Amino acid sequence: MTDADTAASDEQVEGTFLVTAADDTSAVLKNVESGQVHTLSSNPGVERNDVIEGTVSPDPPMNVSYQLVETVSRRSLSIGRSEEPPTAHSEELAAAQDVGELTREPREGIGEIHVITVPDDGTETAVDDVLEDEEGLLSRAARLGVNRVEIRSSPGVLSVRYLP
Repeated sequence: MTDADTAASDEQVEGTFLVTAADDTSAVLKNVESGQVHTLSSNPGVERNDVIEGTVSPDPPMNVSYQLVETVSRRSLSIGRSEEPPTAHSEELAAAQDVGELTREPREGIGEIHVITVPDDGTETAVDDVLEDEEGLLSRAARLGVNRVEIRSSPGVLSVRYLP
């Protein structure tokens, strides 16, 4: 390890963190911007799928684990599959693009909608694939500042809604 590496590991890190694992004694935080993972040496009361905006600091002397030293905000995230079909607007977006294409649009207010056109007979598989990427969905939700991810589908159309 170089002197620069040592100096960098001694520094506090501010950011938005997704709690990817948590138990009674520790937690794992992932910085949603950089992807850097921080293992906390104790659990300050966070739960899996929480989003923490705050600061972590390495534990001396080895600097291999961290403490959450400041919490600016905390919120819980959820992912759900809706029985509702995609909106008419999402259906229009899907109709205007080729199979396999993705359109991202900001929602009014806060959030974003992703519309993916898929083969009609592959819609359920596509929904399952999207739902399997839980950490990716939650990290994106954390970056967007929303609380909920909702998946809607109809044959050939998959809509991922990032909602407040």
